[in-house]
Amino acid sequence: MLKPMIEFCASNMHHGTYQVMKQLEEQPEFEVAEYGCLGNCGECYLSPYALVEGEIVAVENVEELYDQIMKVLKRQTDDQEALDKLLDDL
Repeated sequence: MLKPMIEFCASNMHHGTYQVMKQLEEQPEFEVAEYGCLGNCGECYLSPYALVEGEIVAVENVEELYDQIMKVLKRQTDDQEALDKLLDDL
């Protein structure tokens, strides 16, 4: 099974996302990457954010980012499991 990919923008680090990125890097079940630019400049300028399996996860303050990433990962996993079950039942 592939590890979920969580991507951070170096230009967004001024919001404090570096600490969240480091926290996730310590967990072997995630693939974490930092890029110079993720192409979401408007979002990047306005708020802390990360890409979780290609989905933008943006929050008002960095303290919420880790928890929101975890919620999105759970939802994505639940959605994939439901889809897999549906396809198995066909």
